[in-house]
Amino acid sequence: MTKNHYTTLTHFFLLICLLTLTACTQKQQAQELTITVNNTSILYKVSGTGHPIILLHGNGGSHHDLDTLHTQLYQAGYRVFSLDSRGQGANPPLAEYHYKDMAEDVYQFCHELHIQKPIIYGWSDGGIIALELEIMHPGTASQLIICGANLNPNGLKEDFHAHFIATADTTNPLTRMMLYEPNITIEQLSTIQCPVLVCAGEHDLISEAHTRLIAESIPKGELLIIPNEDHGSYIWHSPKIGNILLQHLQHPTTKQSKTN
Repeated sequence: MTKNHYTTLTHFFLLICLLTLTACTQKQQAQELTITVNNTSILYKVSGTGHPIILLHGNGGSHHDLDTLHTQLYQAGYRVFSLDSRGQGANPPLAEYHYKDMAEDVYQFCHELHIQKPIIYGWSDGGIIALELEIMHPGTASQLIICGANLNPNGLKEDFHAHFIATADTTNPLTRMMLYEPNITIEQLSTIQCPVLVCAGEHDLISEAHTRLIAESIPKGELLIIPNEDHGSYIWHSPKIGNILLQHLQHPTTKQSKTN
């Protein structure tokens, strides 16, 4: 073996070792932990380093619903926290739920773990929680990205809302919450000072007029309607929402104006 061959082979083995070490380190960084905040137990998954992003799932779901998004963001260099909302996922179920309690959970979660100015992403109920959080504790987030959120139950499309009321299982406390909450006002939205990307699918359960109202009522609100998608088709274990978020975070366009 010549000296050049030996040098090349050595470099090759060093590269393999480095890649293996990096992969092992990244794998070790992904952890599922439990914390008690606001008198409730919250399971969460954390991965990566860099600027913090908090991911909030929809009603009755878990952080696993956003696993694809979680992986995309942490591989892009963010420190990603995916939470199971109170009484959902791996957390013990509760007899009563309120969006403001969940928002307080996230605020205290940030306080306990010293998470400064996170980006907060919320889908459906998660989006409602993100809005409530920034209304209750202004300046907590550096920006919000919400998908399929509503200000009140009337934000649902009229036909779906009527069907939901007629068929809702009122013995389920999570369903009862959706029948009467949230109750966010336009005046409250106007107090949110961080940039907010407001998203919905073209065929979402939330009416497009309601989604537009949310974006227009936030001083730094921006609207994005995703063509050919419904309430969760571009989110549930889909890479599409991750691509949208990364494009938005790397090339922000929110400057007091609204885009379609």
